[in-house]
Amino acid sequence: MSSTTAQSGLARARRGVAPGGSGTVPGKRRSKLSAQATRTFFWLLLPSVVLLVLIHGYPLIYAAVQATHDGNLLQTGNFIGGDNFATVLTSPAFWKAAQFTLWFTIVGVFGSWLVGLGLALLLRTKIPAGNTFKVLLLLPWVVPIVVSSTAWNWLVATPDSLIPSLFRNLGLGTPLFLADPTLASITVMVFKVWVSFPFMMMMTSAALASVDSTVYEAASMDGATRWQQFTQITLPLIARSTYISWILMTIFCVNDFPTIYLLTGGGPVNATTSLVVLAYRTVFQDFATGPGVAIAFLMTMTLVVISVILYRQIRKSSVE
Repeated sequence: MSSTTAQSGLARARRGVAPGGSGTVPGKRRSKLSAQATRTFFWLLLPSVVLLVLIHGYPLIYAAVQATHDGNLLQTGNFIGGDNFATVLTSPAFWKAAQFTLWFTIVGVFGSWLVGLGLALLLRTKIPAGNTFKVLLLLPWVVPIVVSSTAWNWLVATPDSLIPSLFRNLGLGTPLFLADPTLASITVMVFKVWVSFPFMMMMTSAALASVDSTVYEAASMDGATRWQQFTQITLPLIARSTYISWILMTIFCVNDFPTIYLLTGGGPVNATTSLVVLAYRTVFQDFATGPGVAIAFLMTMTLVVISVILYRQIRKSSVE
């Protein structure tokens, strides 16, 4: 076979042309290759699926059993059906915790996203010592939550702490940030934004890095203002990453136990008790396993609904 013939055969193969013919690979052959690829993908994915089922399946089944029985940490107890869920849903403590969890999640998600978005846009500009500045901004996310909560307690916990003393010296009184219910709620939410914005900043920075700068150049030539470029180019192009970060941060906020418990313990007078803190207290302090697990199931179902809604937005946000 001559070299010219061999090169022609390779080119035909790359185009999907059958050897010795002028047409493409027959449809049946393509279907066969596609079916084989699907089977290979299935067998490669199967071990991971089995492992996930084994790791998460048994705890979920056991939790479902606990939620429908009147037992405790040591005994399953008697089957009572949905009575635990009815008890939880008629409890004022549950709805108070749900209200705080809602506000905590809204402020945590959108507050951290706005701060992260602003800093990501700032880091795109040529600022002095930009890399050092970026590393410093990651510290709230990198530092262990125990260290961060201890530092914030040192700043605001007592009337003689740094920030209350500063307010007092300015003649603004002595705010009790962790003793007043309203101030404690605000402090916990601000703390959540503080420890979460680096994650949002990284997600947004990665999305902005994929946006071609020529798009902005073309928009500038067409007379678009900076605000128009931001609202009509930047936000739509990073929408997919934004919805993903919202899903992840929603899960982080709803399931966030250490941020609240280490800072306030759920107080004062249960003002900062979230659903996950309430579930912990119900199970491990009140030893009422059924209602505590029922709270966890209600949280899980809520997160699934929110995730599905945001996932549909992800599928709609693809930019052609």
